[in-house]
Amino acid sequence: MHPNPAFRKTPEARNRDYARERGFGVLSLNAADSAANGPLISHVPFLLNAQGDSLDLHLVRSNPILRRLKDGAQPAVIAVSGPDGYISPDWYEVPDQVPTWNYVAVHLRGTLGVLPQTDMHEMLDRESAHFEALLPHKTPWTTDKMTPEVLESMMRQIVPCRMTVTATEGTWKLNQNKSDDVRLRAADQMEAFGTGQEVRLLAALMRGPFSP
Repeated sequence: MHPNPAFRKTPEARNRDYARERGFGVLSLNAADSAANGPLISHVPFLLNAQGDSLDLHLVRSNPILRRLKDGAQPAVIAVSGPDGYISPDWYEVPDQVPTWNYVAVHLRGTLGVLPQTDMHEMLDRESAHFEALLPHKTPWTTDKMTPEVLESMMRQIVPCRMTVTATEGTWKLNQNKSDDVRLRAADQMEAFGTGQEVRLLAALMRGPFSP
């Protein structure tokens, strides 16, 4: 996370809302011997509750993270990425500038543990209902469409987990450290010439408004 306080003024509630809206991040926790194995990482969808203090996810049974969780609940972090992009110093139209990279990121820190396997079906129903509801003009998929025996077989291959969230950190690096006219010129140039799939969203965020 960028240390400049100009990029870390977003209220915690907005950081939680953003993480909840994205619903996907990089889960990481230390291996039993971090010096030998390094951190364990997995890309996961998740459901963050309304209070922002608990989130549910599932992992495939062969995931090494689950072997680590056999020792009990472990400290963990989920990094949630938003839009990002390269900013050319030419876009500011003022002298003595350098290239940078703008981005939005939220980190959810806490303790991850395994839930009883009997919770898996209910969690799968909640997860699918949440993400299906985001698809317009579509009748939601439900587990009722599955052959029961096939569904049960598949669910045995995944394990429900819950993370108690104890800290939420956000960085919204959007040229807030520049004057408004310079920042807005960069936003216009980002939208016109930036690369990546989310340049319009990044440009819109660069235009503000920003939290006090």
